[in-house]
Amino acid sequence: MIVLSLMIFVAVTAGLSGLYLMLVPTRTSRRLHALDDASGAAGPTWEASLAQAFKPFAHLSTPTGDWDASPLRLRFFAAGFRREDARLIYFGAKTLLPLVFASAAFLLLRGLLSSEGTTLTLWVIVAALAGCYCPNLVLALCVRRRKRDIFEGFPDAADLMLVCVEAGLGLDAALTRITDEMRLSSPALAEELHLTNLEMRAGGTREKSLRNLALRTGLEEVGTFATMLTQSDKFGTSIGDALRIFSEDLRYKRQARAEELAAKIPTKMLLPLVLFIFPSILMVILGPAIIVVIRTMLPMLEGG
Repeated sequence: MIVLSLMIFVAVTAGLSGLYLMLVPTRTSRRLHALDDASGAAGPTWEASLAQAFKPFAHLSTPTGDWDASPLRLRFFAAGFRREDARLIYFGAKTLLPLVFASAAFLLLRGLLSSEGTTLTLWVIVAALAGCYCPNLVLALCVRRRKRDIFEGFPDAADLMLVCVEAGLGLDAALTRITDEMRLSSPALAEELHLTNLEMRAGGTREKSLRNLALRTGLEEVGTFATMLTQSDKFGTSIGDALRIFSEDLRYKRQARAEELAAKIPTKMLLPLVLFIFPSILMVILGPAIIVVIRTMLPMLEGG
């Protein structure tokens, strides 16, 4: 039973890792893709090819309704997936992965372990459910990673905006400057600010553009930032003073989050210490004494 659970865990972990690597490109591939777009290189990308392969299966699990008003679309934006191909890949994976996982579990249990009956059916159902929820888990991990990236870079962006505003730049020019400066340290935040700046240049109001920024990122701090700038613009108050207070609050939140993560380290280290470190220390300390006791007691017991 332990071997079976370990093999299923390895299979599920391998499937999750493969799906994560398949859906999330590396930083190098994103830069190469951006260079291809800038140079006007033609040819289908790997996302388009994968979407074309998954398209016949995506329609089987795609929910009905307006996709533009779907909460899942906002989660895709929060994860950084803005292409239409991402939806096809997501729902295609939700259709194919349960079949792949269930077939792999059936072949593994029936061929290698000769399982049958209720046990075989139960594990096949569990594998199918794991395959169905794998895309949800990968999407949640992508959203979490991108939100953390934006949250960690947002205090620096607020400080830089404060410097730009106090130097005499307008809000639009300050957003452009921040986008250029934050491309290396926080690419996700630079991308979102660039989209906000493009939306304002295209004729959208500042309030609507900032509200869309908060919706795309899904962060409470960005929503507060959008509300603060909107109210400052509406009531004519000083944007510099508001930004100074806001950046101080963001730095305090980032410091509190770092202290919270540091406080969790002893609790997280408790399980590895109990399972791996303490037994090794006990064997090193008590091992020689146990050997001496055995060598002393065995002759006495044999003589008795």
